[in-house]
Amino acid sequence: MYHPAPMRRATPLLILVVFLAALVVDFWPGFTLPFGGPDGGPRTVETKLGLDLEGGLRVEYQALPINGQAPTAADMGVIREIIDRRVNSTGVAEPVVVTQGVDRVVVELPGVDDPESIRRLVGQTGKLEFVPIPPTSPLAGQVQSGQTLDLNEYPPLFGGEQITSATLGTDQVGRPAVDFTLASEGSDKFATYTTDNVGNQFAIVLDGTVISAPVIQSAITGGKGQITGGGTGFKAAEANNLITVLRYGSLPFPVQEVSTETIAPTLGEYFLRQGILAAVVGIGLVFVLMLVHYRLPGLVAGLALMFYTVLVLAIFRFIPVTLTLAGIAGFVLSIGMAVDANILIFERLKEELRAGKSLPAATEAGFNRAWNSILDSNVSSLITAGILFWFGSSTIRGFALVLMIGVLCSMFTAITVSRTILRFVVQQDRFRKAWLYGVSESEFVARPVGRQRVREARSRA
Repeated sequence: MYHPAPMRRATPLLILVVFLAALVVDFWPGFTLPFGGPDGGPRTVETKLGLDLEGGLRVEYQALPINGQAPTAADMGVIREIIDRRVNSTGVAEPVVVTQGVDRVVVELPGVDDPESIRRLVGQTGKLEFVPIPPTSPLAGQVQSGQTLDLNEYPPLFGGEQITSATLGTDQVGRPAVDFTLASEGSDKFATYTTDNVGNQFAIVLDGTVISAPVIQSAITGGKGQITGGGTGFKAAEANNLITVLRYGSLPFPVQEVSTETIAPTLGEYFLRQGILAAVVGIGLVFVLMLVHYRLPGLVAGLALMFYTVLVLAIFRFIPVTLTLAGIAGFVLSIGMAVDANILIFERLKEELRAGKSLPAATEAGFNRAWNSILDSNVSSLITAGILFWFGSSTIRGFALVLMIGVLCSMFTAITVSRTILRFVVQQDRFRKAWLYGVSESEFVARPVGRQRVREARSRA
């Protein structure tokens, strides 16, 4: 690894700029990026916490077969996409919706305020039907909200796919209602039916349950109508949920909730404190070990480790990465890997000193000859993390992402930051002492002279 003089002069400036930028991202109150927000607008930089650290709701759904036909992988993709759009419409921050296995969808909602409302929204199939009630039917004039209708006995006139828009409105007494507009086919069918059936009842059915059963007062020919909540009316949340279902469509297969887990915010705070404590203890122990065993180079590695911590946290906030307990575990693991490269370098440095090289030459040779091993080790780790990220569940993917970021940053801090600091240190007379590098005086050459100094300073692997 040959570093020309201009690169050596520019590297300290690069490190300083990166460090200052990371400090701004980490600690500047209310720091805002001009991009990355809703609709491409500005975004306030903050640390995103996952479900297990912030508290919230985790629900697992199973897609059920229809007439003996199980959902395919493509069907599960459609279900996941529809559920994801429904959840995002509620404004929940950083929801996670992923497929799992052949027929499961897992929904994680950190920091959710009204879990029951969201469970109802996500769990309903969302199949809306406009059902005529013939005047000769036993149910004529008696259908009420909340009643279940057999759609085989009362076939729908058309379904919710004919609705082109749905907005929040109010009924005649000011209660929340849903105003809708029909496509041309549905509009024509609705106009013909309402013209011929003035005075008869008409049911609007969601997933087999009547949500509104008005009596047709006059022909509706404009393709527009309103869904009210029956005698008691809709609550605002119910009306908004129905609008969301109408906008994003019904699920191709019904889903059934098979498990649910609610994590209280207080429990999430406890997990967060424990995770931070584990990270601090990990950094501290690694710092002490490096300082005791490698002395002055160990102190340099500790400074590089501080730089690494600040840089990784800034990247987490900038992207942003949603931190979970698994993510913190990946970060703690990457701390050990961050100094692994330094261990290889410093052991090589000792070998070069014992071989009779001067301190500056041994430093350069230590970094150069350890590079291949460092590269192989980190590439192997990146390949493993990539496999975990590609094939793992949401929890494993979070661990893998944090690990990949940590490995990439550790290569920069070990090869660039540590090397730059150590180059400066070994040029100082007060730091040219054998005991500072863990070797004996007989093995230590601090300052060669003449041609030997030039030749050794240029030596590299």
